[in-house]
Amino acid sequence: MSAARYPQPELVAGAATAPAAYDADVIILAMDRAEETIAAIASARAQDGLAKHVWIADQGSTPENLARLAAAVDGAEDATLVRLDRNHGVAGGRNRASALGHARMIFALDNDAEFADATTLARAVAALDEAPDLGAIGCRILVFASGEEDLSSWGYPPALLPRAAGSFDSCTFVGAGHAIRRTAWDAAGGYDDALFFCWEEFDFCLRAINLGWRIRYRGDIAVRHKVSGEHRFAWSGTRWHYFVRNRIYIGLKSGDGVLALLPRYAAYLVKGARNGVLRQGLAAGPAALRLARHAPRQVPTAAALDYMARNDGAYRGGLLGRVRRELLATLPATK
Repeated sequence: MSAARYPQPELVAGAATAPAAYDADVIILAMDRAEETIAAIASARAQDGLAKHVWIADQGSTPENLARLAAAVDGAEDATLVRLDRNHGVAGGRNRASALGHARMIFALDNDAEFADATTLARAVAALDEAPDLGAIGCRILVFASGEEDLSSWGYPPALLPRAAGSFDSCTFVGAGHAIRRTAWDAAGGYDDALFFCWEEFDFCLRAINLGWRIRYRGDIAVRHKVSGEHRFAWSGTRWHYFVRNRIYIGLKSGDGVLALLPRYAAYLVKGARNGVLRQGLAAGPAALRLARHAPRQVPTAAALDYMARNDGAYRGGLLGRVRRELLATLPATK
């Protein structure tokens, strides 16, 4: 995605530009949580076996935390800290960070995650280089403290969980650690800024699949995620609103009619009611309709529908089973 699409952000610290040629851009979004972000930056800069540049896009840290981040990359030739004009969310922030570089691969690392070892990035680049039709790979997400599976970050059909250490084609990836081929990123148009937070990876993958790209989960390429209570789903604020709004909006963009989306929406309303955020869900439906009025349609091709049926639908069962799981999942209050 061309940097010309966005205003040039303020350079805070580190290199003013990236090298003329290198293998990978690593992007990290920052907003406070300085200690964790500094560890993520150090993990990215320590990656061996390839040429890379680390881009840290700050979206609203306090002056004190921004100064700590600046100190972490002061004088660095392989890292750049910029400050965006405001918080653009996950989707918009990653778009702007990705546009700063020009490497053939973009690796997004959450600011509360670290690469599993010093070769992770090089192996992710190799995985894309070895398969020209592969648009993106999703990494295995492990709990930082224990090395066990981070079940809160499993974004694939539950039936595939026993294959967490293996590899399979998929229809999405998990944002905590993933790699995207830049040509696929550019062709699909990056993330949809309107999503702000939640489901942006799924939406991107639908567009990439529609263009003929494959998405693959690689359980042998991992990041370690610092899971804590604050990172689990919070039934407060606006998180549930974004979750519901964005999923319905993506369905509408993909050509699903309102009636076809009603069972899913009803399931979300039941979940929200049980967890004390019914108003968020009720407001999310009309908000999705408003967003969809101005969004270009991305109706799946026959080939894309076949791909999704083989690599996702086959593991989820029929419509009634899916709705039942939507109703049961997270029903116990988690306040």
